[in-house]
Amino acid sequence: MGSYFRNLYQSAASIWVGLNITLKHMFTPSITLQYPDERWQMPERARNQLFNDIDDCIGCDQCARACPVDCIYIECEKAGPDEDLGLTSKGTKKRLKVLRFDIDMGLCCYCGLCTYPCPTECLVMTPNYESSVYDRTDLIYRYARPWDYEKKPADAASAERR
Repeated sequence: MGSYFRNLYQSAASIWVGLNITLKHMFTPSITLQYPDERWQMPERARNQLFNDIDDCIGCDQCARACPVDCIYIECEKAGPDEDLGLTSKGTKKRLKVLRFDIDMGLCCYCGLCTYPCPTECLVMTPNYESSVYDRTDLIYRYARPWDYEKKPADAASAERR
């Protein structure tokens, strides 16, 4: 009979402790963020989505070699001796045509190791953290513009007609 009353007392005591916690939190103000309208302020050094300024990219492939999960895909082609690809914003002469520069953010582990070896500092982590999509193929960001280096026959024909 003594164990019955002991169990009854322990049950009532545990319910009382739970109710005290509930009452304490009931009267404290909530810190709810109304997400689409309000956004968290990200810390200055937060590592989020990658961005590549393709105009400054020299195609050195150092970022792809530093990536631990191989989520950066680069294809380059050597420029001809008479081709001038221009300069980067820091004055480095471009010697390679960047035909493909893709980043698969679905594979990226947001470590930031790819941003440090970039000699032109064109690959950076942005404060953008909202990158939800319905299809995983939409997480592949394509930065290269191969049409800058290709002469399309259809465009040449339409230019002759004008």
